[in-house]
Amino acid sequence: MRHKYLNKRRSALLIFVIAAVSTLLYLDSIVNNTFKDKQWSVASTVYARPLEIYEGLPLTLADLREEMTMLGYQFVKDVNHPGEAFINQNQVTIYIPEFQFSDELAAAQKIQLTLNNGVVSTLESQNNKPLVRLQPLVIGGIYPSHNEDRILVQLDDVPVSLQKMLVGVEDKDFYNHYGISLRGIARAMVENIKNGGFSQGASTLTQQLIKNYYLTPERTLIRKAQEALMAILLELHASKGEILEGYMNEIYLGQDGPRAIHGFGLASQYYFKKNLMDLSLSQQALLVALVRGASYYNPWRNPERALKRRNLVLDIAVKENYLDADLAESAKQTPLGVSTRSNGKSKRYPAYLDLVRRQLQNDYKPEDLSSDGLSIFTHFNPLIQETAESSLVKMIAKQKKSDASANLQGAVIVTQPNTGAVTAIVGGSDTQYAGFNRAIDARRQIGSLMKPAVYLTALEKSEQYTLASSVSDAAYEQKFANGDTWAPKNYDLKDHGDVLLYKALAHSYNQATARLGNELGLDNILSTIKQLGVESDVPAVPAITLGAAELSPLDVAQMYQTISSGGFYTPLLAISAVVNPSGEVLTSYPIDIQKRFDSSTIYVLRHALQAVTHEGSAKALQWLLPDFAVAGKTGTTNDLRDSWFAGFSDDMQAVVWLGRDDNKTTGLTGSSGALRVWADIFKARAEQPLQNLPPKNVSISWVDSETGVGSQEGCGNAIPLPFVNGSEPKEEIRCSTTDKVIDWFRNLAD
Repeated sequence: MRHKYLNKRRSALLIFVIAAVSTLLYLDSIVNNTFKDKQWSVASTVYARPLEIYEGLPLTLADLREEMTMLGYQFVKDVNHPGEAFINQNQVTIYIPEFQFSDELAAAQKIQLTLNNGVVSTLESQNNKPLVRLQPLVIGGIYPSHNEDRILVQLDDVPVSLQKMLVGVEDKDFYNHYGISLRGIARAMVENIKNGGFSQGASTLTQQLIKNYYLTPERTLIRKAQEALMAILLELHASKGEILEGYMNEIYLGQDGPRAIHGFGLASQYYFKKNLMDLSLSQQALLVALVRGASYYNPWRNPERALKRRNLVLDIAVKENYLDADLAESAKQTPLGVSTRSNGKSKRYPAYLDLVRRQLQNDYKPEDLSSDGLSIFTHFNPLIQETAESSLVKMIAKQKKSDASANLQGAVIVTQPNTGAVTAIVGGSDTQYAGFNRAIDARRQIGSLMKPAVYLTALEKSEQYTLASSVSDAAYEQKFANGDTWAPKNYDLKDHGDVLLYKALAHSYNQATARLGNELGLDNILSTIKQLGVESDVPAVPAITLGAAELSPLDVAQMYQTISSGGFYTPLLAISAVVNPSGEVLTSYPIDIQKRFDSSTIYVLRHALQAVTHEGSAKALQWLLPDFAVAGKTGTTNDLRDSWFAGFSDDMQAVVWLGRDDNKTTGLTGSSGALRVWADIFKARAEQPLQNLPPKNVSISWVDSETGVGSQEGCGNAIPLPFVNGSEPKEEIRCSTTDKVIDWFRNLAD
């Protein structure tokens, strides 16, 4: 019996030893095979365009201050550190931090500039280059599923003083132990016995890293034993520097809405909008203070508690001989120094980020975007975005006072005419909502915004149609083979008889446009729409001439982009480049230009679209945007369900839509609704009025505004219109001297 008992004990012991060794080998393989090859899921960072500064740049002091504020610059009297700035009347000094752009790693430098009458008149920089760039604004990120975000740093990127404070406060024996602290374990055991439970652990920095990296936060003896074993194994395989570096990248230091802030690199940007190496000693101490409890010591919510903990960190570092006492005392006298609060309710741009994600899907997998730490550079302009948002929100708030507009929504897309760069997107009245993006996904009938495609189709046949061609705006009726009848009416319910083609477009006459569309043929019009860049399905029905097609604001922006760029199709782009963490450009997104229409034809059409703003459905722009030439078109759908305006100057194009999600009436026309938002944006942000210089094969001729027959300058009813050479009126009327005198007196009386 004794022999059998001993054999059982030996077997049990053998099984235990095998299990223990197997467990140890398993844990060792985990630590050995994964730690040094650790690939943190690092979010991709999405950047706005950098503000480029050069002499002659139109820039107001208010805009410069706003941009620097968004970038987190600290306004001080003595500019000595990156991220600081000083404004003295029209003189501005800026210390630009180091930044990895898509084309270069730009060193930190101090610049000085002078602003006079809204223009940069002088610029001095340390690199003596005529153009300098501020670091671009971070407009968002593409995060992993667990929403952890971090900026990876190497130990050399971390101030030595921060390293010493961290070790002195969190694990003073870090450089002397082998992963666990026996004294700490003994002290924790005593406290646990006193408390009658498992309330305290004895975690070294190594153990904390193991817990955060490999294990769950549960407090059990088995989990703590596993943590201790893995900490010892990690110490065998990695140096102290590697462990400390891993800890500094892994530690949780705050919560920005759904985004978890991990690591000192991102925490430095989050709390101070600075690189780690640019932090003061007191700011470094605050980051160390947050290790003990990022929420409890949150400097925005609990500044007094955070200040007390920061000062304690400085005192402990002095006590453990990791910090000079005089330096610590000086640091304790400074304020917390955190930047403007940046939390889950801070400014975000979900509609623009939505477009960025969609365009990236063509080249990148979702897991790459959320884990590889890419830098995504875009054409986003935060100043234009802020204006677009405030203009739309202001209009909607004003209209919600009426019952018809109680549930009004809207969308805005702003682009650059010659490049197709998307500079701003607003997806709805709640600009912070990351849900339904009306700018991209709301498909609504566009009404008269489609009419330029009809008239462009006609003007391409310059031998048959010109702006002076006469079209009938009498009542129109079209019968179909099935017996149905389509009889569109004008908005004012009037017939205007024979009118010039340009006037039919300028005044948005439905009857004239429907009749013209029938003459041209639906196939030709649909071909023009496609050539303009509309890829969505457009129904082949006569009502398409009046906008009976459901398109998104993005579709409309692409369509008008071809018109605003002089007949060149340029795909709308949000992204300029994607760069990896090493600064290597992975993908560049150059401008793609395709000539779709003759420049002379587009010029003539744009002249008519300018007439829309002078005398037609958008003539309110004469007082909303005085002395600033633009072109565009209003759009209003049946029962006032949709209010549209699309238009452009030389440097900006924008499409604005107002409507209700339930498709009920808004009580707004294109002119009374969307046009007002559009004008507000252009008044604040457009800098270059539309020039519309005629090509060589276009000449200006005077015609009679009633008949389109050739006339002379100074004759009654004479107006100048552009014509493709060879299409000018062949017949010309002559007016008498008496007529000119009478007209002179009439004009004088007016």
